[in-house]
Amino acid sequence: MAERTARVGDLLLSSRFLFLIAGPCVIESEALCRRVARHLKKVTERLGVPYVFKASYDKANRTSGKSYRGPGWEDGLRILARLREDLDVPVMSDVHSVEEAETAGDILDCLQVPAFLSRQTDLVQAAARCGKAVNLKKGQFLAPWDMKNVVDKAAQAGAKNILVTERGTSFGYNRLVSDMTGLPVLASLGRPVVFDATHSAQQPGGLGSATGGSREMAALLARAAVAAGADGLFLEVHPDPDKALSDGPNSLALKDAERLLETCLAIRSAVR
Repeated sequence: MAERTARVGDLLLSSRFLFLIAGPCVIESEALCRRVARHLKKVTERLGVPYVFKASYDKANRTSGKSYRGPGWEDGLRILARLREDLDVPVMSDVHSVEEAETAGDILDCLQVPAFLSRQTDLVQAAARCGKAVNLKKGQFLAPWDMKNVVDKAAQAGAKNILVTERGTSFGYNRLVSDMTGLPVLASLGRPVVFDATHSAQQPGGLGSATGGSREMAALLARAAVAAGADGLFLEVHPDPDKALSDGPNSLALKDAERLLETCLAIRSAVR
């Protein structure tokens, strides 16, 4: 199969080597983001894994209206811009509207279209027109082959650097399943394929007024996805997941990220 590539900032992400997109689910503070980014950059540099920092400045799809959403796009984008400059790491965040995409496109190295909004044509095309990389997350309600239309929308609007991310499929109430046979289908679209291991371990709305999750399953899913051919991993990581302000139940502890990456690199080497 031909090499699948996407450039995020100055970083080349390729199907030839495992790469990582990771950070806390939401920007809780600049200090927390710096702590996570510094640690992951050190780990990935040692392992030779290309790394993109990701955190949301606004979690617009929280289960409850009382849940913490983040600092908002103005403060959040300023934090991400400083992080990129100071730590020399590409940055990614979600965009939720055409106006947001146009503003965020001046700062971010990669604009992420959330899974719930993957069918929103105007948003996908606005993100694509920014001229930056675009990460298209597969909706929980979409089949893998349905993502061809989403990728085509972005490409037709001018996006040249496109990532496609699997994050689980809705299975009844408050449940997600991960179909590993969907990864080669996504790969057939000719773009690097990312597996979102922590969101795939979610139980959406499973705690009533918040999303639950099975944190212990995230590493298992990551290992399975790499064995099945995922090009990159997406991980939500936090120094203390039990105190995280968003997606704590399915977030990976920061201290565990290095060992998981080492294991996934070994798996990738074995299957190839």
